[in-house]
Amino acid sequence: MRLALHFDFPGLQDSLLKLLPELEIILLPSAPDSVLPADLSADILLTSSHLFKSNLEQVLAQCEGLKWVHVFGTGIDNFPLQLIKDRVLTCGRGASSVPIAEWTIAMMLSFEKRLPESWIESPPQDWFAAPKLGTLANKTLGIIGFGTIGQEIAKRALAFDMRVLAKVRSFRASPMKGVELIQDLKEVLQQADHLVLALPATPESQHLINAQTLAQTKQGVHIVNVARASILDQEALKSFLDSGHVAQASLDVITPEPLTAGHWAYTHPQVFLSPHISWNSPEMMGSLMNSFIVNLTAFANNEPLTGVVDVKAGY
Repeated sequence: MRLALHFDFPGLQDSLLKLLPELEIILLPSAPDSVLPADLSADILLTSSHLFKSNLEQVLAQCEGLKWVHVFGTGIDNFPLQLIKDRVLTCGRGASSVPIAEWTIAMMLSFEKRLPESWIESPPQDWFAAPKLGTLANKTLGIIGFGTIGQEIAKRALAFDMRVLAKVRSFRASPMKGVELIQDLKEVLQQADHLVLALPATPESQHLINAQTLAQTKQGVHIVNVARASILDQEALKSFLDSGHVAQASLDVITPEPLTAGHWAYTHPQVFLSPHISWNSPEMMGSLMNSFIVNLTAFANNEPLTGVVDVKAGY
């Protein structure tokens, strides 16, 4: 069994060979102008979601005998899906769900408890006169997209006694007690106090949240985007923030990344902006690695793979 590595980091090859000593590993260059071996062949390709500018398309076109491609990451929105053909594509889906869910809850609590502005650095005029602090209890959470991230967010929101609505592509029975699955986007938008975007970036989801859909949201809504920036029309959002209709936007993703100096999102008083870090945790590299190792063992034993990407759907 032959594995083509499209990237490398210390200890990766040793770990793989310890698992499967018979595995043959070839290390490929990833720079766009790299020269690939003329007789390139492999059963498996391990590439990375962070290789935004690389020779991936050339590798996919030239590699003979390729049966399975695994993306070391959780997103495939930059992947040339048209070149997969009849090969299986998998990714580390779900590896970052827990830290992203925790970050989302942190943003929702920050909004309700007015953090950080409720901290004090000197004696206030009135010690016990708190600002109007809210609670998550009895608030409605609307989640757009109910994959692994959405489900982890819902699980934590239910523990705070929130009502949880989840927008799904087609109605089905809810896999989680206490969560209402809803097919109609407008129905979710009109009821959500906190609206979380947790769906994949596809052509169909491009600017799903725009001026028209923002107008359908509840006055004073808090919007959290932990998905992809393309889902949210940023200029439309700014207009709704300026008017006060959207009370706060917590954005872990934005266009472009890195965001250029002087962009309005840096200084807007109703924006919590972080540099695409909600996925991070001490266990992240291990989780991503484990998703590939589980599949590598399954592939060697001719068993079904997990985290399979629906190439037609785009996620």
